[in-house]
Amino acid sequence: MEAPKVIKGISQPPSVNLSSVRKLRKKRPELNVETIVEGILAGDRVRLGQAITLIESTKPSHQIKAQAIINTCLPHTGKSFRLGITGSPGVGKSTFIESYGQYAIEQGHKIAVLAVDPSSQISQGSILGDKTRMFHLSTHPNAFIRPSPAGASLGGVARKTRETIMLCEAAGYDLILIETVGVGQSEIAVHSMVDFFLLLLLPGAGDELQGIKKGIVEMADLIAINKADGENALKAKHSRRDYSNALHIMPPKLSGWTPKATVCAGLSGMGIDDIWKTQQLYKKQMTENDFFKKNRQNQAKYWLHETIQNQLKDLFYKNESVKNVLKEKEKAIIKGELSPFKGAEELMTLFLG
Repeated sequence: MEAPKVIKGISQPPSVNLSSVRKLRKKRPELNVETIVEGILAGDRVRLGQAITLIESTKPSHQIKAQAIINTCLPHTGKSFRLGITGSPGVGKSTFIESYGQYAIEQGHKIAVLAVDPSSQISQGSILGDKTRMFHLSTHPNAFIRPSPAGASLGGVARKTRETIMLCEAAGYDLILIETVGVGQSEIAVHSMVDFFLLLLLPGAGDELQGIKKGIVEMADLIAINKADGENALKAKHSRRDYSNALHIMPPKLSGWTPKATVCAGLSGMGIDDIWKTQQLYKKQMTENDFFKKNRQNQAKYWLHETIQNQLKDLFYKNESVKNVLKEKEKAIIKGELSPFKGAEELMTLFLG
């Protein structure tokens, strides 16, 4: 019996040098400000997305470029109607926006949907679920959807959203929907950058009405009870009455507008046309009494001071002198050896010195 022969295998290729591959890979050239602005003004969604990515970046070089883009686009901004939408989780914001956005497009508008999202700070990423739920809207050529990534603070996220609004306006989007994904302070941030504030609620007032923050109800220009069809129709009717009564005891608005309550169903589209008519009526009245213009001016002034505060805060905590003694001051305050006020005064002296 013959001894088994060893068959030679296929020779192995030489090992790949990853560093060499990386050198060979061509680096995509960065676009200049003029090219991006030109694309934005032409309504190019890719260029708009690239500009927003620069706004969201923390790299100083990207921030310089982003501000140059915003300043160049500034003469082309301010021509949209900005609609804020809030509501507790499960109220159906995404479904409502899908229906409302499609209705607006049918009326001849171009819409952008943005989110103020401080709720995913653990992952530091965007909550993309809303975009996947707005399937038809996200694929329409006259719609642009951009979830905002959560930053280190709500103020930072809100500032980026406001800058994004301006770029969307320059790109020709004349209806901007700003959705609050988180709860709490995000409503205040959104209210400070929109023309009309819509509060979505579920049928069944009672305990839910008690749980809603009074401040959020006071900000609302319209309350819409969503999911008000089918079995919920009667319950929604009662809720509408209860919310209408609640609105009557709220202090009068500076705009002179009387907030209303209505019913709708994002899934079926019921009541969407009524909300649209209310929004148009509001815009007409606020333009006639000059509140629309004054409100925009006050908002711009607010964001000037808000941006100054945020930048000063960043400078303070990045200051080397402050960083070197901050932990010591914190320990002294915890032990009761130093008051928070005295500690703050000493830190500010270091910062300014």
